[in-house]
Amino acid sequence: MEPQGRDEGKGPVLHIVVVGFHHKKGCQVEFSYPPLMPDEGHDSNLLPEEWKYLPFLALPDGAHNYQEDTVYFHLPPLSGDTKCVYGVSCYRQIEAKALKVRQADVTRETVQKSVCVLSRVPLYGLLQAKLQLITHAYFEEKDFSQISILKELYDHMNSSLRGSALDGSQVYLGLSPRDLILHFRHKALILFKLILLEKKVLFYVSPVNRLVGALMTVLSLFPGMIEHGLVDSSHYRPKSSVSEDQSLVESVSGAEEFVSVSVTDIDSTALDLGVETAQPATESSGNSSEGNNHHLKPPSRISPESSESEWETLDPSVLDESGPQEAPSETESELPETFDSKPGTPITVQPQAVTGQGGVTQGLVSGLEEDQYGLPLAIFTKGYLCLPYMALQQHHLLSDVTVRGFVAGATNILFRQQRHLSDAIVEVEEARIQIQDPELRKMLSLTTADLRFADYLVKHVTENRDDVFLDGTGWEGGDEWIRAQFTLYLHSLLSSALQQDNERLLADYGAPFITAWKITHNYRVWYSNKHPGMTAVTPGHPFQGQYSVADVKLRLSHSVQNSERGKKIGNAMMTTSRNVVQTGKAVGQSVGGALTSAKTAMSTWFSTLAQPAPASTPACPEPGTAVKP
Repeated sequence: MEPQGRDEGKGPVLHIVVVGFHHKKGCQVEFSYPPLMPDEGHDSNLLPEEWKYLPFLALPDGAHNYQEDTVYFHLPPLSGDTKCVYGVSCYRQIEAKALKVRQADVTRETVQKSVCVLSRVPLYGLLQAKLQLITHAYFEEKDFSQISILKELYDHMNSSLRGSALDGSQVYLGLSPRDLILHFRHKALILFKLILLEKKVLFYVSPVNRLVGALMTVLSLFPGMIEHGLVDSSHYRPKSSVSEDQSLVESVSGAEEFVSVSVTDIDSTALDLGVETAQPATESSGNSSEGNNHHLKPPSRISPESSESEWETLDPSVLDESGPQEAPSETESELPETFDSKPGTPITVQPQAVTGQGGVTQGLVSGLEEDQYGLPLAIFTKGYLCLPYMALQQHHLLSDVTVRGFVAGATNILFRQQRHLSDAIVEVEEARIQIQDPELRKMLSLTTADLRFADYLVKHVTENRDDVFLDGTGWEGGDEWIRAQFTLYLHSLLSSALQQDNERLLADYGAPFITAWKITHNYRVWYSNKHPGMTAVTPGHPFQGQYSVADVKLRLSHSVQNSERGKKIGNAMMTTSRNVVQTGKAVGQSVGGALTSAKTAMSTWFSTLAQPAPASTPACPEPGTAVKP
């Protein structure tokens, strides 16, 4: 079942949709152009089964608490398509008495509606800017039956966005890494490494505009991720469709080999896992594009009580039975010579020139559009989801056995309360990352070199923050500069990970982190191919070097601000200091006040001894008055 207008000849915008809140039926589609269903009209409420959550995503939970808001969301591809559908929705509400034409089903004091754009291209900020203007004009009509402006929006967007390249500032419009660093500071690097490990990460904050902005800004730190790395990020099935499908089981018949893989079982020779199945990988490398659409098979020996715990043993990822295991046996002996470490070459923090990069090409294994460095990494593939906003109706995805991980956003407190379903919960308001697993906390512990890198970013971002004319517009400390630093960090990390015999280079990133990352799906896919651009990248952390007193201070400051023990010590010191100040004031008012009065009386009395008798007569009452308690 495919909606009208899904053929490749159409423009980047698929549909313009209006979602409203009905007092009896709840959230529902009220208008769509072109129609979402091929045999229905523009005002049909019917939806494709794959898009059954669209009304709840476009009209987010708790939206009635805000006059207007904006949300980004992802929809799964329809049958016959293979790519994610990107949604941007602008929500507004208006008083019912202000409407010029009030329909019969309007029974509440306010009317809540969202105007939504479903697109093939991830131009979130650009679509939002255009959509906000149209939504405002649509509401100013005060007659929601006037849909001509929405049809004009569809034609205008397709004509203006047709043929536009996914590069430059258009993709990152509205996403500010500068604000992210100012808010999260060094924790932004922890978020970066957390997603590299393909863990279950849940962002939480309200309103939803702040939520999706923070989540997508973190993803924008990964080179090429938003442009080309999210096409497989929403491959999930609605709840009514999840079943023990035999075809699903057969498509990943070899997945049970990796069920018992865990971080503690892997040592520095983790890549040897792929050698045994190198031959099947060679046979399947030609049709890897079809393999990308396979779902993961649930682990064998599942029981209702242990399904979650069994699946947890798959972390940090479940590996595909093909593709990534082809190349380790072929290139393991060649890579050390190709990426020769040059200890004499200084590591600089400025990114190297990318002249002659030559654009992007189709990855043979990942199926993504890749640059010459093999980026973006294949993180959001094979059941690892990216859901900038997750409706309450999608809650089952957190424990779905076909979902091996996710980076998702939520505004409903029910998501945050069920901590056992996520590896990490990011509370955006407090800039706090809650991780229950001590092993994962150990993996994400920032090394001294990492702390130098994070401190370098924070200092450059904060030093000119008060300059009205240069804030966010300069190169150093600006948005593009921050992305360039993370690009350099990832390039150096990839190059350093190839140097398996150099423990010093790996230690700068954290040995537990490197060990866990090397068995993730994204690393195995990247390692399975050669990437010519990596020959120009010098291995080693950009901020490697000898320890100094400044590093000790940085480590101490980091520990006090982030560890639970440090927070308790800091709170105790603040409480003690506050009590000392309050006690000092009280003592000063009682004892100190009495001493001051006594000193004043004595000095006055001594002064009277040196003065002539006639002058002392009027001064006598004053000492007596001052001595009174």
